[in-house]
Amino acid sequence: MPEPRWDDPQFKGGTMVRAALWLVQEIGEGNTFTKEQLRAAFPGVAQADRRARDLREYGWILDTSSTDVMLLPEEQRFTRRGVDVWDAEQRRAADRDSGAISNKVRDGVFAANGYQCVSCGIAGGEAYPDRPSETAVLAVSRRSIERADRTHEQVLVTECKRCRSGASTRAYSVPEVRALVEDLDPDDLRRIKRWAAKGARATTPLDRAWNGLRSLPAAERAKLLTLIE
Repeated sequence: MPEPRWDDPQFKGGTMVRAALWLVQEIGEGNTFTKEQLRAAFPGVAQADRRARDLREYGWILDTSSTDVMLLPEEQRFTRRGVDVWDAEQRRAADRDSGAISNKVRDGVFAANGYQCVSCGIAGGEAYPDRPSETAVLAVSRRSIERADRTHEQVLVTECKRCRSGASTRAYSVPEVRALVEDLDPDDLRRIKRWAAKGARATTPLDRAWNGLRSLPAAERAKLLTLIE
């Protein structure tokens, strides 16, 4: 179908669909925007930013400062467009391909992953080391995994919503991970085996310092480092 205008008063699309059109027509791929800009575009619409985040379920990539250190905390980047959600046929096809995840299946995935994000290891409800005021919310993602025999399959994994943002194209490879583990020295190999046995990795002061620095705007990060000897 022809691409409608996001601000056409005759267009009956919902907020998520109109937000997608706004991103394409007003922002453009590769450019940044703020929540304030999004809310100003949809005055009187509650949680317009949340409806925009729903686009990630359709392959749209919207990066934040947690996934792109070059962004300021209030910024997001429209990195890549996904399914044309204003096209009902494309949207229905995407919904069929993704399939709904039942609560029973979701709970099983959470339990299998120890109720922790497989990407960063944070547990549901746990505060992020770099942002103590923000707690992790877990979700189930579909990811492609390359098995040891080089075949591929789709698997369900637990990720926090912060790691999940913009990660729809992430794939896992057993041969690549094996090569990384085999390359570790004996001390690091023992350490990672302990983490695997516990199902979690304890963060070090270095980890927490790096996460804190990474969360700062680039100018503030550079200024801080010049003050520390």
